[in-house]
Amino acid sequence: MIDEKKVEEQATQARARHLKRYLLRKNLRRTNTRMEGGWRKRRRLIIVSVVISLIVLISLASVLVTAAATTRATQLQYQQQITTLADILPKDSLKMYDVHGQLIYQMADKGLQTSVPLSGIAPYLVQAEVATEDSTFWSNPGFDITGIVRAAVDDLTRGQVVSGASTITQQLIKNAIVGNDVSVMRKLQEIMLAPDITRQYSKSQILSMYLNTIYYGEQAYGADAAAFTYFNLLDQPGKPAAAQLDLAQSAMLAGIPSAPVGRDPYLHPQAAYARLQDVLGRMYTQHYITHQQEVAALAEAKSPNFLHLGMINNAVAPHFALYALNELAQDVHQPISNLARSGYSVYTTLDLNLQNQVLAIAQQHIAQLVQSNNVTDAAEVLLDQHNGAIRVLLGNINPTKNDFDIATQGYRQPGSSFKPFVYVTAFEQGLSPGTPVMDGPLSIPMCCGQPPYQPSNYDLHYHGLLTLRTALANSFNIPAVKLLMQVGINKAMQTAQTMGITSYEGTPTYSLVLGSLSVHLLDMTSAYGAFATGGMHVAPHAIDTVKDMQGHIVFDAQPKGVRVVTPQSAYMVTSILSDNAARSYEFGPCSELSLYSNSTYDCYVGNPGTIRPAAVKTGTSNNFRDNWTIGYTSDYVMGVWAGNDDNSPMVNVIGVTGAGPIWHDSMLLAEQGKPVQDFPVPSGIVQATVHYPGITTTDWYLPQNVAMAAVNWFHLTLGGPSGVVPSKPTTKPVKKNG
Repeated sequence: MIDEKKVEEQATQARARHLKRYLLRKNLRRTNTRMEGGWRKRRRLIIVSVVISLIVLISLASVLVTAAATTRATQLQYQQQITTLADILPKDSLKMYDVHGQLIYQMADKGLQTSVPLSGIAPYLVQAEVATEDSTFWSNPGFDITGIVRAAVDDLTRGQVVSGASTITQQLIKNAIVGNDVSVMRKLQEIMLAPDITRQYSKSQILSMYLNTIYYGEQAYGADAAAFTYFNLLDQPGKPAAAQLDLAQSAMLAGIPSAPVGRDPYLHPQAAYARLQDVLGRMYTQHYITHQQEVAALAEAKSPNFLHLGMINNAVAPHFALYALNELAQDVHQPISNLARSGYSVYTTLDLNLQNQVLAIAQQHIAQLVQSNNVTDAAEVLLDQHNGAIRVLLGNINPTKNDFDIATQGYRQPGSSFKPFVYVTAFEQGLSPGTPVMDGPLSIPMCCGQPPYQPSNYDLHYHGLLTLRTALANSFNIPAVKLLMQVGINKAMQTAQTMGITSYEGTPTYSLVLGSLSVHLLDMTSAYGAFATGGMHVAPHAIDTVKDMQGHIVFDAQPKGVRVVTPQSAYMVTSILSDNAARSYEFGPCSELSLYSNSTYDCYVGNPGTIRPAAVKTGTSNNFRDNWTIGYTSDYVMGVWAGNDDNSPMVNVIGVTGAGPIWHDSMLLAEQGKPVQDFPVPSGIVQATVHYPGITTTDWYLPQNVAMAAVNWFHLTLGGPSGVVPSKPTTKPVKKNG
């Protein structure tokens, strides 16, 4: 019989086991599900982590690749500039020197800059700049990581670029290569290029380039210009202005470049002083100076005369400088506007000391004429006729107040000083200084119903039969016009132009021999130089040599003479113009045209002293508006003009009394210390005595023309084409003229 109780127990146990298995399976499924979910989460996390890691790695790689590519591209883009950095830096302002090395002009309209070696800059300024701008300069690779991070934090905090953290090397790169745009890219380019600059140049070279070009405000670039601009320190032989800076001056300058306007001590003295305190504090902290030095420098900076504005003086020879500047532009084939920061050192022909003394002579003589004779101005040119060098060029006697240069810009009538060009043309055609000419009435028919041209002498008298020597020496007009009629206007003008008259105003007619055309004093002086050199003309020039900042010669004048008349013809003119006895009829034996060393009084009492041979001619326009004296020795040729700027007429003044004394004293001054030399007589010329009807002369002739000399005079003794017979010459004393 089945035990129901036992069966029930077994059933209960079975249900319990079933429930237990169910619960175990349920827990197992729950555990498996939970574990499976955890693995899925971990797997997703792992996958995400891997993906993120890959993205980071790829991004980092991209950044590195991009940075490398950008760096490489930047290096390639600016490699040429890095290699030639010294050449592409801003160049010095143009400077012009006289023949003795004196500075006469600086072209500073685009700023003033004078480069000097690092040894020519005061150590205090070097220390102040390093302490202020780049304390790790001597050890960093061209950039400063700490400074960059600090600047980046400042920029992010402010939301804009407010801190540069630029090292001296980076500032040099910014100013010379990449530009000064305020941008992240430009800053990165500085950093990228800085190591290349540091590898290619020494620290001293980098600092030298920086200190010579950094802007210090007030149009001053570089330390030397700043030393002059703010403290009036001047360059001296072997000691540039920048080398003369003391501690206080150096600290003041070092504080300016980061804010050239805001810390300009002239405009904002308080800000400049506060920055000076900061600079001195940095120098003390970095052990460049002691506390006592800091205190002394602060006290000096507060003194009333600490700042002393340097002013460029371009008024020492303004007319010459302007002429030379225009000549320079032609010599180097550049417009004047490009020359300001060309870095050129221009060595000129000017003798400034001599010019200043000549100016004083002219001012003294004009002062004596201004009241009684209405003569207010004068101009002078002194040339070395052998090479065309302009030693003196005075456009007027008030060069600091009057810009107009009469010597090179003004057209003025030369009066009788134009006559030698006609005479030398005649000598070229075979005439001689001994050829006779009749000084008598002359009437030249003119075309088109115009009245005949009837020239007269200055003294309104006729002088009868005389030689060309006497006619030119005494500046008689009628013989000169007759001579022009014989040689021809075109031939005479051609001679004048080939000898140096580059331009003129007016129409050439028979009156040109009397100086009716208007010309430049410089041209006239240069043309007379061809007489002095035996017929060779050397064009005037103001520039001798031009050098760049490295001392290389950019331009070197090579003056060359051009044969314009024969030596024999030139000497004939010189012989006449230096014949004091021949001109004594008009000018007297002791006029200002004779270079005697003693006074005029001593000369008249028979003690002239040393007489230096000189050939000279005067000229006065027929309206008394222009007064000339032009003459030469074996060393120099000088031209002097006297008159009035407004072209008003003078009163009772002619060449020998107006321009003559200025010429006389100035020429004696220029000749001081030079040996006394006569003019050499060229070969191919002889002295011969020729008997003409009514006159016998002994003078210079070409050998081949002596036999025909008596024939060549024929037309000159007649009244000219009109056939008018000369009247009896007067023997009445006449007034001396120019």
